[in-house]
Formats: sequence, C-alpha cells, structure tokens
Amino acid sequence: MKLFIRDHASILIFFILQLLLISFLHWLDGLNHFSTLLYTMLLSSSLFLVFLSYRYWCYRSVYRRLSNPLQEMDDSVQGEGGVPLEEALNDLLQSQYRHYQDRLHEYERKQRDQVTFITQWVHQMKTPLSVIQLILQNKNHLDVNSLREEVDRIRRGLEIVLYTARLEIFERDFHVEPVPLLRLVHEVIHENKRFFIQNHVYPEVTVDEEAVVESDAKWLKFVLNQLVANAVKYSSGAGKKVTLHSYPRGRNWVLEVKDRGVGIPKQDLRRVFDPYYTGENGRIVSESTGMGLYLVQEVCHKLGHGIEMDSKVGEGTTVRLLFFRAN
Repeated sequence: MKLFIRDHASILIFFILQLLLISFLHWLDGLNHFSTLLYTMLLSSSLFLVFLSYRYWCYRSVYRRLSNPLQEMDDSVQGEGGVPLEEALNDLLQSQYRHYQDRLHEYERKQRDQVTFITQWVHQMKTPLSVIQLILQNKNHLDVNSLREEVDRIRRGLEIVLYTARLEIFERDFHVEPVPLLRLVHEVIHENKRFFIQNHVYPEVTVDEEAVVESDAKWLKFVLNQLVANAVKYSSGAGKKVTLHSYPRGRNWVLEVKDRGVGIPKQDLRRVFDPYYTGENGRIVSESTGMGLYLVQEVCHKLGHGIEMDSKVGEGTTVRLLFFRAN
C-alpha cells in the first residue's frame, strides 16, 4: 500500500489542487452556495477514491511483488498476470531471467572447460618435467639436446595457456600494422627449428617477398606457431616436408601451411576448431590439448582474417589464412 501511495502521490496532489482551483473560481464568481460546492467536492472525491481503489485492486499483485524482497531468483518470474502492465512486467522479467540463465550457464561452461584444460595441461607438463629430472640425474652424460626438446615442449604448453588468458582481453592487447609474411615465416621456423629436427621434418618456404598484410605481428606469429607445430607433429617421419606458400587471391593474400602427414578423418574435420576437441589423431598424440586450432580460429576471427582447411587421411592437411593486402 505504501508503494501504491508513493506512486500516485502526484495524482493525489494534482486532484487536491484541482479542487482548490474550483473553489477559488466559485469564490471569484460570487457564488455563495457553500453546500453545493461542498457536495460537488465530496462527489468528486468519492469518485476519485473509487477509481484509486479499483486501480489498487487491479495492480495489488504488482505492488506486492515490488514491495517484498525476493527469497529466490525464480520468484521474480512467477507473476499472476491479468492486467496489461503486469503482463508486460512478467514478459520483461522472464526475458531478463532467461538472459541471466544463459549468461550463467555460459559462465559455468567456461569455468568447467577452463578447469578441464588446466588439469589436462598440468598432467601433460608432468611428462617433460619427469624427463628433465631423469636427464639431470644422469650427471655423467648430460643430454643437452633432449633437455632443450623438453624445455621447448614446456614453452609451447605455456604459450597456449598464456594466449588463452590473453584472448579474454584481446581488444586491449593488439596493434594492427603492415606485417611482411616472409619475415614472420622465417621467425616461426627459427623458433621451431629443434622441433623440425626432432621429428625429422623439413620446412619448405615459397612465400612472396611482396606479401605484406594488415595484422598484429604478435598474434599472427602465435597463429603460425600453432599451425606449424601441428603440421610438424602430425607429419613426423624421415623426409617429410612442411610447406609454407603464399599467393594472391583477388584483393587478398593467402598463406598456406601444408603438411604430408596422417591427415584428419572426415568425421573430425568439421569439429577440429571446437575447444578441447582432440579427435582421433589427438588421442594418439598425448601432447594434444584440443585448444590450438580453437585459438587459431578465434584469433583469426578477431583480426578479421579468414581460415580454410582441407585434409585427406594419409595425404596430409592444408590450412589457408586469408589476409587483406596492406596499403
């Protein structure tokens, strides 16, 4: 009732001022029939009170819901309806509640996925750490190359975790500029040279020197690192090559990363960009987290680059990045 009175206080004040104005006009007009004036004011007041009572009766459930604190979130969407305002309020609250539930479920899903990813990553990092520990225990013959290989595995794993976290604040962590693809490709190959040697895979670069694109060098380098690491990892074997090739396509530059590895089964190809999806090949390779290609697609989307993938089992996989040419 208190909320109803506060809500209609302006109407009450307006009605009282109206009665005073009518009385003042009667006085100015010289009408001295006080009983008639009193009867008119009482009749108007009665009709006005009947109107307010009827209005309160119609909207009493709305004011009750707004006045009483909610015990549970579900209580906000359990209205009775019956009048247009209450029906509109119910529709609004139900829409807001559905939006809240969707956001909550999405947040809970992300939290579960993050816990799964971190748990999986920690287990994977135990392997290189155990190998390092064994190498260090063998003081008579310290295998430096093996030690470096395990350090590289840890570095690649840390890079995935770092860029997964940075993706949440991507808008504050990128700078678009002209990026020469050939220079970037050479940097990526240099960073992964031990990984190439370890897997007996050799890089083949046919990138045009004029291929300059608009992008963020740091994020694009991360994308290429993931694509090259996948290409090497899934094409391990003597004499295998990973080709990085560029060519123009209309107003775009295309950069291909092509391997001659195991290829991706057709049933997995449409899901390789899903987060935490490892597929048939990922279950064979223990190092797979299912996050690399997901991050590649997300970064490309945020940078405005296109991405395409073709693959045949036993023949290899080709990933194409599509860029706008730099002016």
